[in-house]
Amino acid sequence: MTKAVVLLSGGLDSTTTLAQAIADGCEVTAISFRYGQRHTKELVSAENVCKHYGVAHVVIDLNLSSFRSALTRKDIDVPMDREGELDKEIPVTYVPARNIVFLSIAAGLCESVDADRIYIGANVVDYSGYPDCRPEFFEAYEEMLAKGTKTGVEGKPIKIMTPILRSSKADIVRIGKKLGAPLELTWSCYNGGEVACGHCDSCRLRLEGFKSAGYKDEIPYAPDVVQ
Repeated sequence: MTKAVVLLSGGLDSTTTLAQAIADGCEVTAISFRYGQRHTKELVSAENVCKHYGVAHVVIDLNLSSFRSALTRKDIDVPMDREGELDKEIPVTYVPARNIVFLSIAAGLCESVDADRIYIGANVVDYSGYPDCRPEFFEAYEEMLAKGTKTGVEGKPIKIMTPILRSSKADIVRIGKKLGAPLELTWSCYNGGEVACGHCDSCRLRLEGFKSAGYKDEIPYAPDVVQ
């Protein structure tokens, strides 16, 4: 059986990607990061998703709180109700080089568990303008892994799988539903709390995705949020 490492934040996109890896017949090890983010509710979601599927779950402690981002520093506000198209500028929720760091550690885990591929739920259609979610980034990174890892120089390079890269958020919801992914266990909101705020970029993209796909999002939202 093909072994894969899946980057799992606990959100909609990464959970759908995990479901796809399993549907592809992979034996999965999920990897999540406790990196100094604003809240750890997404890690609880990741744990619950892994329990749902019965897959191995590795959580890495990696303190990125010194990185300048609204997701790692509470002195920077999370943008709420941003106007215009969300992918026209890189917002303050961008964590510098995060995917570079995460993919490097995932590659190390691949070599440690004899996996030959990394699945990541990056998306270039409905996203917040992050530069490390673009196809050219993953192509370049895959080339780097081929030259900078033991498996790569031995002729068995690690592949980076991006199954939802060109899918709209509505399509991701549809894919997740089709695969039976436990989307009700996921968390996407940039803010912590008992309910999702409904106003940050991530919530707005998620809500629009469910609405366009014709489904009601089953996670709880703040009382002022209309679905």
